[in-house]
Order: sequence, then structure tokens, then C-alpha cells
Amino acid sequence: MSTAVTYLFVPGDRPERFDKATAANPDVMILDLEDAVHPDAKPAAREAIAAWLAQRPAARAYVRINDSASPAFAADMDWLRVLPPGTALAGLMVPKAEHAAALADIAQALRQVNPQGEIVAIIETALGLHQVDAVATAPGVARLAFGSLDYAVDLGCSHTRDALAFARARIMLASRVAGLPPPIDGVTTALKDEAVLADDVAYARELGFAGKLCIHPAQLAAVRAGFLPTPEQLDWARRVLEATASGSHAVQVDGKMVDRPVIEQARRLLALAQ
Repeated sequence: MSTAVTYLFVPGDRPERFDKATAANPDVMILDLEDAVHPDAKPAAREAIAAWLAQRPAARAYVRINDSASPAFAADMDWLRVLPPGTALAGLMVPKAEHAAALADIAQALRQVNPQGEIVAIIETALGLHQVDAVATAPGVARLAFGSLDYAVDLGCSHTRDALAFARARIMLASRVAGLPPPIDGVTTALKDEAVLADDVAYARELGFAGKLCIHPAQLAAVRAGFLPTPEQLDWARRVLEATASGSHAVQVDGKMVDRPVIEQARRLLALAQ
């Protein structure tokens, strides 16, 4: 089950960028067949992605297919079904995820290529959010992501934290109830403003998100640093576990009482760092 932090989009019709994106070392590279590719260029993009994957037996690459209501969806599924078994396709990003039945069909096709392949379902419509619990428990779904830009367009609301707070909270809750890893937050479009990116990551982490969709390699370092525990947090976590190693919870660390939730928080921080 995926616990990746950085997910980097690369247009599927720009194969000259594939190796460069790999060299940037994202946790997951997303070869895009959806929004980043003009409809006329999608056939060539499918061919380019298949050719690149065939040369990399251990690529940590996902493909974002088109949504099930798109005219390009059927062609994406036909393309997926003829990929040779064992192709280095680690998973699929499914945009505008709304229906568990559609996700089950996609998962079945993915399993023919990679039996361990994962689906990240992107919640980016009102209907998708309304049915997020069914989406989170659909076959093959390993994680949820928030497509905040498309969601704001679908609702006709502003792309602000206040306007999107309910959606983020709902996705977080659905992930937890379904036993999925914490969800992935949407993109930050400010490519050259590191302060904006860092603030977006800090806000998402406060809500419980543990990863982010990225649209440029320059965003990866800040996103990774923002979601991973700081040295001070790791030092605190180690001291908590050392203080309670005997089994006693009647101890203090930094002048504060330690109880079971505090111990669990310390364990999670150390696990995340690993």
C-alpha cells in the first residue's frame, strides 16, 4: 500500500522529459494521458509511454488515464489491456473518481498487467466527494488524492482553503475509515514561490494529508521536507519511546505527561521517517 510523499506529473506526449523526471527522484512519477495532453496527441502519448515502460523493468511509474466519462477513456482501457504482463506499471491515477463499479473494471484491467498494481483515486467533483466512501473501498484503490482545482471548477467555488476545507476533511475521514494511507493533497500552481508551496504543505499536513501532487521537479524537495518529520520531532519521538520502554505510561517528557495517544504519535513519526 503506497505511502509515497511526492507524486510528479509528466506529460505523456513529452517522452524526452521521462528520464529527466526519473532523475529528479520523485517517489512516484505520473505519466499523464489526461489534462496535460491535447486530445489529438493522446494516441502518440500512449505509444510513447508503452515504449518507455518496456525498457524499464523496475520503474516506479503510474499513468493518469482519462476519466470514465471522457471520449478518450475507452482508448485508454484498450491500450491498458494490450500492455504485456509484467510491464513496469506500478499503478494508475484515476481522475474524477465517482463510481466504485468503474474503478473495479479499471482495477481488473490493471491486474492483468501488474497483479500488485495500485490505483490512486482522485476526488475532484461533487459527486466524487458525495460517494467518497464507496470510492475509498472500491477494488484496487490504495489511496485517495484531492484534485482541488477541478473540484473548485465543478462546484463553482473559489480555490481557497475555506472553500475547500470540507472536501479535504471529508477525504481525510474516508481514507481513515477505509484503512487507507493518509491522502494526497492537490497541486500548488505557484511554481516560483517557495513560501507559498511550503505553506500549502504545512496546511495539508495539519489536516492529516501525507503527500502532494507536484507539477515541477523544483517542488519535490520542499514537499518532501514539509511532510517528513523534523529532526526535533524525531528526537522527541525517540525520547518518548525510550521513557515508556518499560511499559509504564506514568512518565513525563519535556514536562508533559505521556499517555497512549502520545506514544502512538511518536511511533507514527518514526515510521514515517523510515
